[in-house]
Amino acid sequence: MINKKEAFIIPIIIIIIALSLSLSLDFSDGWRLFFGTLLAVSIIVLSNIFVKKFIAYRLDSEIEMKIWEAGKYGFNKDKNSKKPFPIGAVLPVVSKIILFPFKSFVWMACLVFDIKPRVYRGAKRFGLYTFSDVTEYHVGLIAASGILINLILAVVGYLLGFQLFARLNVYYAFFNMLPISELDGNKIFFGSLIMWSFLAALILIGMLFAIFIV
Repeated sequence: MINKKEAFIIPIIIIIIALSLSLSLDFSDGWRLFFGTLLAVSIIVLSNIFVKKFIAYRLDSEIEMKIWEAGKYGFNKDKNSKKPFPIGAVLPVVSKIILFPFKSFVWMACLVFDIKPRVYRGAKRFGLYTFSDVTEYHVGLIAASGILINLILAVVGYLLGFQLFARLNVYYAFFNMLPISELDGNKIFFGSLIMWSFLAALILIGMLFAIFIV
């Protein structure tokens, strides 16, 4: 399910997020706290990815994870930078510098995905599929599945007493739900406004708990 390119970039992003979070954590316990944060981030990111890949598979599609890049400028679609800037690899560090007093609040939307239909999807012209192409609704479903698993993990983490883990899941879902660029939130927003509104409401409730209660 994970190709060579993904196997290279996913661990890098996980480490970048964990290091950014660690800039404001208390290291009185040495590196044990860092590795605990690294483990939490790994579970959060990998759960999001594998659930999306599973849903994509069920929809006879394939997704490939990549670092969120900023390569477009202006309103002309033809105006693309020859060397897109890996904004997803930089924002966690920049956000931590700007928001240093807010501890675990770090930009965590670093990965996006490309999607393509599997070879035999083109033969399906009945039932669930009316076209061989992947529709915006299907793309939205795939993106929403990742958000949903993070919200579920947040609840499980809270009930088990892992408050930092619960908070980070909410933050991860929050940043990825923003309807901008290639982020999951944009895919969900254009796939189904109702689905985006429902998940946004859940995340808003989760943010209130994460900030004021947890």
